[in-house]
Amino acid sequence: MGQGGRSGTRQSPAEQPTPAQPQRPQQARATLHPAAWWLWSLALGTAATRTTNPLLLTLLITTSAYVVATRRPNTPWSRSYAAFVKLAAAVLLIRLAFAVILGSPIPGTHVLVHLPEVPLPHWAQGIRLGGNVTAEALTFALYDALRLATLLICVGAANALANPSRLLKSLPGALYELGVAVVVALTFAPNLIADVQRLRAARRLRGRPDKGLRGLLHVGLPVLEGALERSVALAAAMDARGYGRTAEVPPAVRRTTAALTLGGLLGVCAGTYGLLTAEGGTYGVPVLLAGLASALAGLWLGGRRTVRTRYRPDPWDTRAWLVTASGVAVAALLTLAASRDPSALHPGVVPLVAPTLPLWPAAAVLIGLLPAFVTPAPEPARTRKEPTT
Repeated sequence: MGQGGRSGTRQSPAEQPTPAQPQRPQQARATLHPAAWWLWSLALGTAATRTTNPLLLTLLITTSAYVVATRRPNTPWSRSYAAFVKLAAAVLLIRLAFAVILGSPIPGTHVLVHLPEVPLPHWAQGIRLGGNVTAEALTFALYDALRLATLLICVGAANALANPSRLLKSLPGALYELGVAVVVALTFAPNLIADVQRLRAARRLRGRPDKGLRGLLHVGLPVLEGALERSVALAAAMDARGYGRTAEVPPAVRRTTAALTLGGLLGVCAGTYGLLTAEGGTYGVPVLLAGLASALAGLWLGGRRTVRTRYRPDPWDTRAWLVTASGVAVAALLTLAASRDPSALHPGVVPLVAPTLPLWPAAAVLIGLLPAFVTPAPEPARTRKEPTT
């Protein structure tokens, strides 16, 4: 018998149970390069600009929504996708309201409602207030607005999937200053939405109103204060990390960099113009390739002025190539379909007919689902464990 009425044998140190070691964060879980998400999203947005078929546009929205639902990380800035969807719905409603109030250039015979028309002076010819609202005009406005809404939703998918700070870290040195401004501008909307959601939840817990004009006024000031504090913290962090340091570069290198960059951009513009016109189709591709090569060489030389290092740089692996290639394939195939079968991708409204779903362009859109299967799943949300007694 042991002391205190306890029985048993003393265990050796080798047999004694060791305390549970704290689990380390999953460092083996690889993440996708943020630029791959942006290229994929912009390619889907480019595909949306090539068609006004509502069925194809709805399929593009569904594709981006499924990828966001399955691969969105559990971070505050990833919640901005719903706000972009609401913005797209607002654009859709505003476009339809303009078609009802200001009319449409599309003639129609199916009159839905007749509004009182306001006479306008002669210098406002082509604009009317009120009058007949036809089904053809509303359908044309719906097709046009749905294309813009799809583009906004694709940009929202990039904001929800790509980490802005990692995207800034991946930029080349020559574009670092410009990249800071762009990334700060892109993260404004997600951070603003996260602040509004956090403050509204805090007001609901305190039993205070969080809706309507009164709730908006009480939430607006803390949101602006948080944005100012975040800007000061960003400035302090940039100053502590030596932001803005430049290396000494010979004048000849600076002049060569400027000449290559400017000449490359001019070559890209001239090559793009040659591709878009029938007369310049022979020189468009060579000039475009030469301009890209010159611009990349100028960016490489310009990066020598920026003295900075990368801690654990994000690798551009096979999955990043697959994600980018899936978006580019959707854009290229829809562009090809728009040139070969324009009536299928741009259904007419006069006469008013129901749109049909073209099979192989729809199959091309489904290629955009590839990131949902080749990219790593996001880490589950951390839950607070109750202490055991």
